[in-house]
Amino acid sequence: MTQPAVAQIIDGNALSHRLRAEIAQRTAALASRAVRPGLAVILVGDDPASQVYVRNKVKGCHDAGMVSVLEKYDSNLAQAALLDRIEALNCDPRIHGILVQMPLPKHIDPHKVIETIAASKDVDGYSTLSAGELLTGAPGFNPCTPYGCMKLIASTGVALRGKHAVVIGRSNTVGKPMALMLLRENATVTICHSATANLKFHTLQADVVVAAVGRRNTLTADMVKPGAIVIDVGMNRTDAGKLCGDVDFAAVQAVAGFITPVPGGVGPMTITMLLANTLESAERMTRQLDAAPHGPT
Repeated sequence: MTQPAVAQIIDGNALSHRLRAEIAQRTAALASRAVRPGLAVILVGDDPASQVYVRNKVKGCHDAGMVSVLEKYDSNLAQAALLDRIEALNCDPRIHGILVQMPLPKHIDPHKVIETIAASKDVDGYSTLSAGELLTGAPGFNPCTPYGCMKLIASTGVALRGKHAVVIGRSNTVGKPMALMLLRENATVTICHSATANLKFHTLQADVVVAAVGRRNTLTADMVKPGAIVIDVGMNRTDAGKLCGDVDFAAVQAVAGFITPVPGGVGPMTITMLLANTLESAERMTRQLDAAPHGPT
């Protein structure tokens, strides 16, 4: 990759807008067959950030022509009651995706909640089955944030085959699935984390760097190979309270070939890929009905 004078911004807002237009078209095609993709969103408690996230997810569904069912519960909701509600949604043919907003109150085990969601409706892609499908290459749902990152990388036009990619972070929701998705595209992948002895050594060799640790200035200009693609997943605050990522944006922009901003980079893509997964779930279920012995002709 050649190095421009200043890195090209990968505009997540613009890409998200284009993808949502395509999602709306596919949703309309299903609607013509009396099928509307449905997403159930469950919010337990009154966490302010969660309320904003849930509102944006519901709005995204409505804008795309999907059905969104929002269920709000008090923070003292019993775990058994939540699991029972998820089981009921698993059996509801109008619902194609189920999302339980995290974090949950401390008395509720998030692992049990995630594992109760039917695999066919796990549009967040967080279950152990979804993780196994990603690992083995079986068709499943990709976790939304790394899925969005892959779309951002693809938008640069740079082929990943043979490229060296470094993922900073090893979380189950971003770091690990991100590495698997890059590997699936034939990149050579290195995962770095808090115990990595010399992070700079690895990142200087990378054609692609994905920073996903939740700590600002994790990636600085002296750690970036000229012309590299830099994807910033972090969401942090400066001392002045301004939103920022894990990357020293201004300095890295002078070295990288492509870079995502914060805000306006990865963030808009996460909800977009949630919509994409919900639509895919509805399309899969419709194909299964069509293939059934007494399905539609």
